Amino acid sequence: MNMDREEWIKKYAGKKILVIGAGLSGVGSVHLACEIGAKPILLEQNEQKKESEIRSSLHESDRQRCDIVIGKLSDEQMEQLALCVPSPVVALDTPFMDDLRNRGVEIISEVEFAFRFAKGKLLAITGTNGKTTTTSLVYAIMKSVCKKVFLVGNIGFSYAERAMETDDESVTVAEISSFQLEAVQAFHADVSAILNITPDHLNRHHTMENYIGCKEQITRNESKEDTCVLNRDNVYTWKFAKECPAHTVLFSSQEKLENGLFLDGDQIILAKDGKSECFMRFSESTLVGICNAENIMAAIAICLAAGVEKEQMLPVIRQFRAVPHRIEYVATKGGASYYNDSKATNPDAAIQGIRAMDAPTILIAGGYDKGNSYDDWIKEAKPKVKELVLIGQTAPQIAACAQKYGIESLYFAETFDEALKHCTEIAKEGDAVLLSPACASWGMFENYEQRGDLFKEYVNQL
Repeated sequence: MNMDREEWIKKYAGKKILVIGAGLSGVGSVHLACEIGAKPILLEQNEQKKESEIRSSLHESDRQRCDIVIGKLSDEQMEQLALCVPSPVVALDTPFMDDLRNRGVEIISEVEFAFRFAKGKLLAITGTNGKTTTTSLVYAIMKSVCKKVFLVGNIGFSYAERAMETDDESVTVAEISSFQLEAVQAFHADVSAILNITPDHLNRHHTMENYIGCKEQITRNESKEDTCVLNRDNVYTWKFAKECPAHTVLFSSQEKLENGLFLDGDQIILAKDGKSECFMRFSESTLVGICNAENIMAAIAICLAAGVEKEQMLPVIRQFRAVPHRIEYVATKGGASYYNDSKATNPDAAIQGIRAMDAPTILIAGGYDKGNSYDDWIKEAKPKVKELVLIGQTAPQIAACAQKYGIESLYFAETFDEALKHCTEIAKEGDAVLLSPACASWGMFENYEQRGDLFKEYVNQL
């Protein structure tokens, strides 16, 4: 399936392509389908949506070139399809998707669809946690040394929307989720990274083995001429290092490596064949927490593999600021410091948030149930938590786990506003108030960004 852009265009021009979902991914896929001369059909399965709203969300040039279906496709429409590009949130194991396969319709993810028409170098980053910070830092570094750099993927920018803008000289930096990797085929990164793998999204992937397999798909089609950056300290990525088809580069915050990057006290060390040098001090950056030291090491490894020199990276790393919603300092009010870690949508991410706190912590947690276990997070949190303020669907489960490990100071809030009000009432000088939910935001908020923005707005108005 090693075809170039022109061959893919010839394959799909004039063909009907089904795009499922009218979010960023869907809008981008419709745009790409229009650009290559295909005939997109946008299916929105939420029957509460209005066609006029969906059509207005499309690129102006695409609005009259796209058929929109709300609810279900007819048999006649399904028989005419050449390709299906579902939104990442659409499960691939439903009866509808099985029906498409049985009719011979090829099903691929948006990043696969985009890749088929993209050019230039691709740096692709996945992992349970740390993706957004690492991807943003890699993008900042590459943008400082290259003329044409695109930031795409799970970070909020559609890869499909930008694919036709890429050329042989461009660099695309992509944050890729497990959902986006489920249906890739030709996808081929020049440099890939799996930052870590811990249990997450098991309600979608069903088993840990399936989830791990999706993450490892990022190395699909790589060879020893390509590079994959892996975490030495994570049991799954360390195991995969022995099987990875690409040349591997390791990073570690716990082990001294003969080859790769490792943290020694405050120093980030670059080692090659047993010889090592200090690349930089972690304290030179504005980021906090071991998790961010790991993110910086991963970004350095990715950029080195992409041909960037140390001297080109250092000024960018030193100036780089934490991405919003990830252990983000908000303000100090009444002597208490407030931190927004809304992007901690699973327990392992929340572990990194609590580790970064060095004060008695009032912890706001809970949300949508993704089928995760909370034990390791609660054990990590216990020595620091002054009170656990619980919201959302998972509040009873987290409370039961907390009590099992001896955390008795619990508060159940019916609403987010109630939770925030309670935190401000009990916070004392020297305390930290940390929003680090360990759960997804669905059900109470549109996304983790909205949750974090509401937290920051509330704090800043104190």
